[in-house]
Amino acid sequence: MNAALTVHFAPLLPDALLYGIGIAALALFLFSALFYRRGLFWRSICAAAFVLILLNPSLVEEERKAASDVVAVVIDRSPSQQNGQRTARTDAAQTDLEQKLKLFAGLDVRVIEAPAAADILTNETRLFDALDRVIGDVPLERRAGAIFVTDGQIHDIPVNEDHYNDYGPVQVLLSGDKDERDRQIVVKEAPAYGIVGETVTVRYKIEDVGQSGESYATVITRINDETPKIDLVPVGVEQRVEVTIKHAGQNIVDIQASPLDDEITLANNRLPLIINGVRDRLRVLLVSGQPHAGGRTWRNILTADPGVDLVHFTILREPNKLDATPQNELSLIAFPFRELFEVKLYDFDLIIFDRYRLNRILPNYYFANIANYVKKGGALLEASGPAFATDDSVYSTALKDVLPAYPTGQVYQESYTPAVTDTGHRHPVTQDLQWRSDIDQSEGWGPWLRQVAVQPMSGNILMTGAKNQPLLILDRVGEGRIAQMASDQIWLWANGYKGGGPQAELLRRLAHWLMKEPELEENALDVRTNGMNIIMTRRSLTNTPIKVNVTAPDGTEQNITLEEGPQGALEGRLKAEQLGIYTVDDGNQKRFAIIGELNPPELRSVQTTGEKLAPISSASGGGIHWLADDGTPHIKLLPPGRSYNGSGWLGLRQNRSYTVTGVKETPFLPSWFYALSLFSLLIAAWWFEGRSRKKSN
Repeated sequence: MNAALTVHFAPLLPDALLYGIGIAALALFLFSALFYRRGLFWRSICAAAFVLILLNPSLVEEERKAASDVVAVVIDRSPSQQNGQRTARTDAAQTDLEQKLKLFAGLDVRVIEAPAAADILTNETRLFDALDRVIGDVPLERRAGAIFVTDGQIHDIPVNEDHYNDYGPVQVLLSGDKDERDRQIVVKEAPAYGIVGETVTVRYKIEDVGQSGESYATVITRINDETPKIDLVPVGVEQRVEVTIKHAGQNIVDIQASPLDDEITLANNRLPLIINGVRDRLRVLLVSGQPHAGGRTWRNILTADPGVDLVHFTILREPNKLDATPQNELSLIAFPFRELFEVKLYDFDLIIFDRYRLNRILPNYYFANIANYVKKGGALLEASGPAFATDDSVYSTALKDVLPAYPTGQVYQESYTPAVTDTGHRHPVTQDLQWRSDIDQSEGWGPWLRQVAVQPMSGNILMTGAKNQPLLILDRVGEGRIAQMASDQIWLWANGYKGGGPQAELLRRLAHWLMKEPELEENALDVRTNGMNIIMTRRSLTNTPIKVNVTAPDGTEQNITLEEGPQGALEGRLKAEQLGIYTVDDGNQKRFAIIGELNPPELRSVQTTGEKLAPISSASGGGIHWLADDGTPHIKLLPPGRSYNGSGWLGLRQNRSYTVTGVKETPFLPSWFYALSLFSLLIAAWWFEGRSRKKSN
């Protein structure tokens, strides 16, 4: 605590009047100097004393307290700081700096870690934002400087050079090594969506940072589960990958580049891309057999969807039917059997047989074509009518190789209510099926009146009917799928018979499952992120826990057990500790989780550099030091205007700022002294001027 005296004037008259008096006194002085010089000195002394008294001088005593200077130590905790020995050097430098700065009295040390531990996996390194938040309450004249412990990859350096001196001298301590090397894959074009059956283009480039000495890199490209393709590509030259979208949902393109020797990180050597396949239009072939009351149910549902192209083939008259219609009038256009069931069979996404019976219209070898179509990835739905239990059953054709159940020869003609099995409650096709009666607590789903008895051989039974017999069976055959419904009575739900039922939602889900829509996969593996948490969900028809393999961006692996969650699916969580791409593999499916952006700035440039901070450091009088070479420099406090950088040391600005804690104001002289002095000066001026006149006479 110290004190300082200053002189303060508090005029007794308004400023305007005081200025007028001063001007009048000056005018009289000039007039006397020109025309009447006798007694000029004493008259001037009296006028000046009078004006001084009107200014009312006083002494102001300030009580001052020395204010501490503030130095900010900014510790870079971004993901790129985890490479090599950067973390160890940063920790050692932080400890050393704190100990050295404590030795300086009157220095306020503020340590900033950015990003904070709760948000460590960030896409960018924003150290100046954190610095501004911490020293925002400190006046510029109290800032001693800022010390950055970083790898130099900072993405929020001020661009306005006028503010380079706002922090005091900016000192940089680099945590990495000189001459570091890194290889990365840079995405130039990666479409998020593609139409099934069409081709999209992925463009990328291999970039080497530092002196790699290699002109080519080995790149492994895997599309979905296809055989990987190995190429030798030039570094720095844009590459193109043509990807055919083979199915709806996720199509995975996994690109990996060979590593360099002593490379900083492998997290940016791999690039998995997810291209979501969408169908332009779904092509459906509906073959209706013997006409029945529910013949339009399938047609109405399929035509209501604008994304469906429907070809409907209906048997209106059997060949052995006798009537008087002339043969040449039975058909105006011959049905294109060969075109539909041979030439363009594989253009259809789904084939539906609705209550079909053998009637010698469709040649037998076409059924073999349909069976092969299913095995090679097609979809078939068979809705059985009574004929399925007779010699006219389609089971007597080549379709028996793909159908999951065979007829026992019995047909139940009775009322029953379809029920979902335990497996059905876990399968996305029948899981949580609701009807308005479920909501308003009325009598529930309406009954059906007929069912064909079948004996399942494979597949999953999702619904049962009369006498607890299988009603709806789903199965996978080869690369394709098949659904068998042992009844033709779903139209009763459509007509609202005794309350109806969820026929539209059931048939929609059934058709989409057959066409491999990913949201209806019964074993779908879903991976999503929530902050730094990776959430893994695996649908399963049982509650048996399974293990998935999780590969981190740096290549380390660990097994995570997925257990049954509240929604019936198997669930598991993992907290990410690295920025980049995580791979989750359940043995049959691979999914990816991206922590951060696909090409985040934090992984785009990982080489230690002082170039980005050099302009602000130089302009503020600071310097750049490598911890790997000299360790933590010595610290000096220097007055303003000095150089704050030297070999083996760094400087901070000593501002000598203070704060005023109190003010005391006292008159310069007592009032009676002013009056006596002015009176004395007037008497003296009168006496000297009188003597001057006598001498002149």
